[in-house]
Amino acid sequence: MSATVAAALKKAAVYILGDEKKRGKLVTAVLSAAVGLLLLLCAPAVMLSSLGEVGEEAQVPELHLNAYDIYSSLDSESRQRLDDIRSAGNDIANAMDEKGVKVHTIKAQLIYMSYFDEVQNFYAESYANLFAAAPNDSDLINAINSTYGLEIDYDEFIRTYTWVMNSTLNPYMFNDAGSKNCTDLAAWAENAFISGWGYKSGAVGERDETDRIRYADNAGLMLGYLNYSPTDKAFGSDYSTLVYTEQGSLDTMPEVAGVGLFDGSQHGIYVGNGEVVYSSESVGYVTKEPVSNGSWTSWCTYEGIEYPQEVEDAIESLSGESSSE
Repeated sequence: MSATVAAALKKAAVYILGDEKKRGKLVTAVLSAAVGLLLLLCAPAVMLSSLGEVGEEAQVPELHLNAYDIYSSLDSESRQRLDDIRSAGNDIANAMDEKGVKVHTIKAQLIYMSYFDEVQNFYAESYANLFAAAPNDSDLINAINSTYGLEIDYDEFIRTYTWVMNSTLNPYMFNDAGSKNCTDLAAWAENAFISGWGYKSGAVGERDETDRIRYADNAGLMLGYLNYSPTDKAFGSDYSTLVYTEQGSLDTMPEVAGVGLFDGSQHGIYVGNGEVVYSSESVGYVTKEPVSNGSWTSWCTYEGIEYPQEVEDAIESLSGESSSE
């Protein structure tokens, strides 16, 4: 992309980011299936350098830009570059799915489109392997830097990634979008933590149009998942109250991500690796901690959530122990 085009895109995006309504429309466009990879090319790099600049520079005459306008205004060379990156983005999505890490697809596309301008001989399959192998984001960024000779700043990336993820509900996080299951409940909770959701009484995950972030209260973290339709990309109202059943003490809990934890007053979602995610009123946001750090006393299941046989067997075993006493 030419320097002139890049400068024009940055100027336009800074203007849009300075207006809450237009900013929301931009983010929707960036992450929509229809134009996602077209604007995702432009937006991340702009966000990295411009999120702290939405001030005087944001006072730009109204440009009325949309994805088609941007694409149509580019010269043939720039259009080809966009087409190439859009194609690479699709290749990344397919490779991430094949490697079993599709939940990280937006992250992979965001990194590629923000930092890979000068990378030659890019192969989506080997790129996806880095995501499959990295135990955490810090190691992932180190591996990408080492493999491709880049200098991605970890903190800078995390700020941008959190901002982007808070603006959407990751469509790749669902293992089975047609059911309500504990695996996807755990992914939902992880997504809320990664995306920086705040705590607000009565909230279930919708984005506050004034504060521009998502909120959920303690029960709302689970209710949001139960009420959200990945197909319609909208929240329903089928579940208004969190109905749960305490099953047993923590030492009887099966090692299954998506079972609930309870401490007598608040709920958390076990996400594996000895960690729990919950929306905390006291700290003011969705947080994650080792189960051993909290006051969790029992594990539970929730009405409306499907659980695997391992959980059903644990419940049956506990029921049998209870009846034999």
